[in-house]
Amino acid sequence: MAKKVTVNKDLCIGCGACAATAPSVFAIADDGKADVIVPEVGEADEGACRDAAANCPAAAIEIA
Repeated sequence: MAKKVTVNKDLCIGCGACAATAPSVFAIADDGKADVIVPEVGEADEGACRDAAANCPAAAIEIA
C-alpha cells in the first residue's frame, strides 16, 4: 500500500538531508525548502523516506 509523504514547509529549514537520503522523492525547491516530488511512495521508497524523516533536524517530514 502506498504511503503519503508530506513536508511541513513552516518547519523545514532546507538542510537538504531528505533530498540526499531519498532523491527520488525529495528535492530542494526554489524557495530553499524541501519539496516532495512523488507524494505517494511504494515499498521501494518507503524505507528511504522513513530514514529521511528520522534524520530531519526540523522533524518536518510526515509519512501517513
